[in-house]
Amino acid sequence: MVAIIEVCKAALAFLPNIELTSFWLIMFTLFFGWKIVAVVPVFILIEGAIYGMNLWWIMYLYIWPLLVLIAWLFRKNDSAFFWAIVSGIFGLCFGALCSIPYIVIGWSSGGFISGLRAGFVWWIAGIPWDFIHCGGNFVLMLVLYVPIRNAMRKIKSSGVIN
Repeated sequence: MVAIIEVCKAALAFLPNIELTSFWLIMFTLFFGWKIVAVVPVFILIEGAIYGMNLWWIMYLYIWPLLVLIAWLFRKNDSAFFWAIVSGIFGLCFGALCSIPYIVIGWSSGGFISGLRAGFVWWIAGIPWDFIHCGGNFVLMLVLYVPIRNAMRKIKSSGVIN
């Protein structure tokens, strides 16, 4: 699962904020349930090993598990449109979620208001990229959900993967 995510990340790296990580984490959560608990930490560690552990890596420690939790909570839903909306909203909120460490850093050096300002400024600066992320996540999920779901069902029913 991690290999699929990493290959897709590399293949789409030339497109800013267009990624299949959200798609795959949702799909793997829906089809493999609790096994995703092993995938997310390995994915995050590999990302840190490849790109270096910096502030963005801290964000990954809570952002991707949050997406998996959301997918788990709504796992009974089988609508491509529903998952496209969830994935799009997640992309739109990505920058806001990433601003949390900036709030903490600002708070620790200048107080609560400074922290909120630091996080808010960082988030606002990235909103155009969040819109791209939202649109990319929405379209990719809408287009890929049904064919990948059908393929994963066939693989699972064949007994190749439990």
